Amino acid sequence: MSRSKALLITLAMALTAGVAAIWLAPAASAATPTAVYVKTSDWGSGWEGKYTITNGGSSTITSWAVVFDLPAGTTVGTYWDALMTSSGQRYTFTNRSWNGTLAPGQSASFGFLGSGSGSPLNCTLNGQPCGGGTPPTTAPPTTRPPTTAPPTTAPPTTAPPTSQPPIGPLPKHFLTGYWHNFVNPAVELRLRDVPNEYDLVAVAFADATSTPGAVAFGVDPGLASALGGYTNADFKADVQALKARGKKVIISVGGEAGRVSVGDSGAATNFANSVFAIMQEYGFDGVDIDLENGLNPTYMGQALRSLRSRAGANLIITMAPQTIDMQSTGASYFRLALDIRDILTVVHTQFYNSGSMLGCDQAFAYSQGTVNFLTALACLQLENGLRPDQVALGLPAGPGAAGGGVVAPSVVNQALDCLARATNCGSFRPPRTYPGIRGAMTWSINWDVANGNNFARTVKPHLNTLP
Repeated sequence: MSRSKALLITLAMALTAGVAAIWLAPAASAATPTAVYVKTSDWGSGWEGKYTITNGGSSTITSWAVVFDLPAGTTVGTYWDALMTSSGQRYTFTNRSWNGTLAPGQSASFGFLGSGSGSPLNCTLNGQPCGGGTPPTTAPPTTRPPTTAPPTTAPPTTAPPTSQPPIGPLPKHFLTGYWHNFVNPAVELRLRDVPNEYDLVAVAFADATSTPGAVAFGVDPGLASALGGYTNADFKADVQALKARGKKVIISVGGEAGRVSVGDSGAATNFANSVFAIMQEYGFDGVDIDLENGLNPTYMGQALRSLRSRAGANLIITMAPQTIDMQSTGASYFRLALDIRDILTVVHTQFYNSGSMLGCDQAFAYSQGTVNFLTALACLQLENGLRPDQVALGLPAGPGAAGGGVVAPSVVNQALDCLARATNCGSFRPPRTYPGIRGAMTWSINWDVANGNNFARTVKPHLNTLP
C-alpha cells in the first residue's frame, strides 16, 4: 500500500469516526425524566420515603408512573400526592390531577410511609429506569428534604414549607411554660424556682397602659406580698439566674383579662417601643403574643417587625392563639403567623377550652382532650404555611389549669410521636411526618408545680427522643 493511499484511508477512518461521534453524542447525553428516591425519616419499625420526579427532557410530559418493588416483609401504608396500586410486593404510584403535567425543568413529588426494614428496588418511571439505575438504599440524608406538594385529600391553601431556616437560640425541640405574675389557686413561685425542665419561660403578663398600644410590666403587688416580699430587683436577678442556666425568658402580652390593642400605626410604634424598653430593663429575650380579645394582624405585624429591627435577629417571638384562632388561614392570628413567619419563632396554640374542632382533613370535628384532636389540628398549621419548627402543642398542666381539654402528659407524648414519626397515632393519621415539630407548651409552670411537676417531668424527657 502506498503511503498516500494509507494516509487517505486513515483520514477517511478518522472522518468516519468523527461523524459517528457527532451523530451518537445527542443520544448519549440526552436528558430524560428521572425519579429520585430519598428516605426522609426513619424510626426503626418504619420510615417515610419520598420520590421526586423531574422532567429533564425537552418536551412536556402529561403523566407519570413510578413503579418499584419492596422486599418481603416491607409494605406501604399511608401515601400522599399520588394514586397507588399494588400487586404483591410491586407498587405503582401515578400522578394526581394537579401534578401530572411537567414542563421541561419542572418537578413533582409524592411520599409514603413504609413498615419493615426494606427500601424500594427496581424502580421505573414511565417504563424506563428511574435516573438510570436503582434508587439509593443507603442511609437517608441528615435533614429532611423539602415538601412541595399538597396532601392526598384536598390541596392545602398554601403548600407546605419548602425550606428549613436556622432553628434559632433555642433547642431543636423545647418545652415552654408560663409563669404567673399574679396570685391564683396554683402555687406562687419565685422566678428562680422554675423547674429545670423548662427551656423557655413566658412571664404572664405585661399590661395595657393608657397610651394606645403601649404596655408596662412590674412584679404584681399581690404576688410580692404572697412571696413574703419580692421586688422588681429580685425579679431581674432571677431572670439573669435562669439565663445563666441556659434558659430563655420572654414577656407575654395579653392573657384572658388583657386589653392590649394595636389598631393603627401609632399604636404599633408604641407597642414596639414599650416592649423593647421592658426587654432592656428586665433582660427579656423576646415577646409572646397572647391576645384573646382581638388582634389586628396588619399593625401587630408592623409592631413586631419594628421590635425585631431594634432587638436583633435573636429576638424570640412566640404566639399563643386559642384553637379557634387557627382554624383558617383567614383568621387574624393565622394571618399574623403567616405574615411574619420569616421572623416568627413558634406558635404554641392553646389546644384546650375549645370544644370540638375540624382538623386538616376537614372531615370530622375532633373532640378536645384526644390524640386525634392534637394531631389533626396541629396538621392544619403544618399543611398551611408554617414550618414544623414553628408549631408546638399547648396543653394545660393538669387539674385546675383549664376548664376543658386537660390530658395526661403521656397523651401529649403520643401526639408528638404521631406528628414526628407516624407512631402512636389515633384514627387520624397526618398526610406526612414532621420530624421538626418544635415541642410543647403548658399553662402553666405554677399549675404544673401544684400537680407535682408531672407535665414537665413526662414531656421534657420525651422531647429529647424526637428526631
